[in-house]
Amino acid sequence: MKNSLMNSRRKFIGTLATGATAGLSAISSPLLAGKQMDAKVLNDADDWFEGVKGEQRVVYDAPEPHAGFPFIWSWVFYQTNNQTGLSDDEMTAMVVLRHNAIPFALKDQLWEKYPLGEIFNIVDNNTGAPSKRNPFFIPKDGDYPMPGIDGIKQLHNRGAMFCVCDMALKVYSGMAAQQLEMDPEEVKADWTNGVLPEVQIVPSGVWALSRAQKKDCAYIYAGG
Repeated sequence: MKNSLMNSRRKFIGTLATGATAGLSAISSPLLAGKQMDAKVLNDADDWFEGVKGEQRVVYDAPEPHAGFPFIWSWVFYQTNNQTGLSDDEMTAMVVLRHNAIPFALKDQLWEKYPLGEIFNIVDNNTGAPSKRNPFFIPKDGDYPMPGIDGIKQLHNRGAMFCVCDMALKVYSGMAAQQLEMDPEEVKADWTNGVLPEVQIVPSGVWALSRAQKKDCAYIYAGG
């Protein structure tokens, strides 16, 4: 059983590495068949956007891990605005996690259960191996290129906003389910339940980016 699971994981990693478009279409179609958006996801996301505040507003578009720079730049945004006279309450930095950056929205136990570090090519800077935890939620020494940079949790406490693309959660959890020979609905539910409480699920990343700009957030691409 253990060897079978390991082989399935290798197949999954290989599928993502080759970017098999046909395979992605076949996996995602059953998951995306519904015509109506989940009302709770939509309503919660709409309510969440009411939290945007302040005279300085920015949204970081994060479709790739990019070594944690979406969070580094969010920290820089707060630090430099503080240094020029604004308090944290007078600004908002938003990070939209989509596509290959979605693991940063997930709790550590999912990084262990599914090989997210391997799947998404996220390396633990302290070991040089694929990360088995979310390195930027509560960062340890060495996770960032320099000390003192806030992680997701502390940035959230300062007023930063984080969201994750539900479409990407559906697609990638569906791919994981197929390759690991698991039920796609169960895996999707597992990933949804494993989203950090500091992160809001939104219908899609591009949906969120559009609405962020309607909230007067300046757009910055943070994908590398």
